[in-house]
Amino acid sequence: MTDAQIGLSIATPLIVIFAITLYRMGVLQRTGVVSAVVAAVAIAASLFLQR
Repeated sequence: MTDAQIGLSIATPLIVIFAITLYRMGVLQRTGVVSAVVAAVAIAASLFLQR
């Protein structure tokens, strides 16, 4: 794996965990969490497969 792929493997779960934490704190609504998670996973998958 390249450095970029390792970074994506670390950053994407952190984004998901952060979004869920914000939802549990009442800062984000469910649609915001879903859109953030879907966008993060889609971007990570796209960049991971391009490398």
